Amino acid sequence: MSMKIGKKINTIRRSITKYFTKNIGKSNYSDRYLVDKNEIKKVLICRPNGRLGNLLLISPLVQEVSEVFPNSKIDLFVKGSLAPIIFQNYSHFDKAIKLPKKPFNNLLAYFKVWFFIKKQKYDLVINVDYGSSSGRLGTQFSNAKYKFFGDSIKAENEKSDGSHIAKYPVYNFRNYLSTLGFQKNNKIVAPLDLKLDSSELLAGKKALNKIVHNEKRTICLFTYATGDKCFSVEWWETFYKKLKLKYADYNIIEILPVENVSQIAFLAPTFYSTNIREIGAVIANADLFIGADSGIMHLASSVKTPTIGLFSVSDINKYQPYDNSSVAIDTNSLMPEDYFKIINAILNNGKTQLFSKAV
Repeated sequence: MSMKIGKKINTIRRSITKYFTKNIGKSNYSDRYLVDKNEIKKVLICRPNGRLGNLLLISPLVQEVSEVFPNSKIDLFVKGSLAPIIFQNYSHFDKAIKLPKKPFNNLLAYFKVWFFIKKQKYDLVINVDYGSSSGRLGTQFSNAKYKFFGDSIKAENEKSDGSHIAKYPVYNFRNYLSTLGFQKNNKIVAPLDLKLDSSELLAGKKALNKIVHNEKRTICLFTYATGDKCFSVEWWETFYKKLKLKYADYNIIEILPVENVSQIAFLAPTFYSTNIREIGAVIANADLFIGADSGIMHLASSVKTPTIGLFSVSDINKYQPYDNSSVAIDTNSLMPEDYFKIINAILNNGKTQLFSKAV
């Protein structure tokens, strides 16, 4: 009962916050002027969200800011405890400013965060998602010379991949910089990147070898996802049987979620960890990852393993994995036979037009 009440309070809180912040954060470009990039030494990026996928999806923006402003240190305004773990190997990352996940249960901590942000002096503050009331409020509340609220929508109209959640913040930020007098940047947006170091990759290889005990190539499955994104036990069991038959010369292992459940009844060898860098390191040593839209799917993408994302309800153009021969499959329109053509093409390094768009 208390959980239901808590959810209702949280819903009311978000509604109230959106109402009072709806007019906050409409960037005014008319009074902007050329900035010397060497002036920008302290940056705040606002993404007050604690989910693994959403935090990994800002890694291209963090890379962009680091490249544009090489003398900068970057703070992240987030929720939860994952950001310092995800960005620990980013040389420009300084610290995470963390909102409590349940503000009404931690009012003192909640208000301390806002006072902390107000006390800091930033050269530049960037809000990642214009739809985030807390992100816009954090940007407005901050003490900074330059504030970008993420309100540009040009990217969605100008770029074929402009609706992707990892890319449009980068495109919009570039558009903002052009109003400051920066030359327009047309480089390809960076991929998601966990930045595993050599010792982590070696540990991942050792962990994988303990599971498979051979040198065969490996396919990783992740059969879990939240809500409607999760495919049924029947779907996964059918797919797994066909996969095992067609790829008998491969190791097939299952990466387990924190809930320690399996949609294939633990029929495949498994790897379980609550440490996302350990999970990422194991996946990084595999040849292919297959899973539904989830944080672990984005984790696989961030360690440069070719990733097949299975989509049935999510917006493919917004959330699909990209780079490294990765592709999204719309399971509503393709048959299992098509999946295996895609798997073959990736495993044989035959990247074709098939991978230039979600299919």
